[in-house]
Amino acid sequence: MNAGAYQSAAMKQGAYQTAQNASEDPRSREYRLFIRVTAQLQRALDEQDTGPVLGLALHENRVLWNALMDDLSQEGNQMPRDLKAQLISLGIWVNRHSSSVMRGDATVGPLIDVNKMIITGLAQQADNTDAPEPVEAVGGLKA
Repeated sequence: MNAGAYQSAAMKQGAYQTAQNASEDPRSREYRLFIRVTAQLQRALDEQDTGPVLGLALHENRVLWNALMDDLSQEGNQMPRDLKAQLISLGIWVNRHSSSVMRGDATVGPLIDVNKMIITGLAQQADNTDAPEPVEAVGGLKA
């Protein structure tokens, strides 16, 4: 594919993704992102990767958790104060544990477990009409 065709395809994909994100409710978007990132972490674990696959998965997980913590700290966030505090504390732990994993001092398994708990919570909050796919059916994850 030439550079012009690649740019055109990337722009179309970006436009499609933007349209999909605009029509998707925030809870479903969070669910989908946690599924994707957790699948990356699981792949790194399954492959016993300690290099680029693991590094990218940890980076993506941190980006997701940092965005979540940023959202939770916003004044307009409607989540109960205690739950916000617990999730922010969990996000801080995710960042610290990720650093330990990169140093080889810890394993990625606990990060996967935490993400799966979040995925389960998001799925339980969804309406039956809008319910996301079960964890088992997405990205090869097993709850």
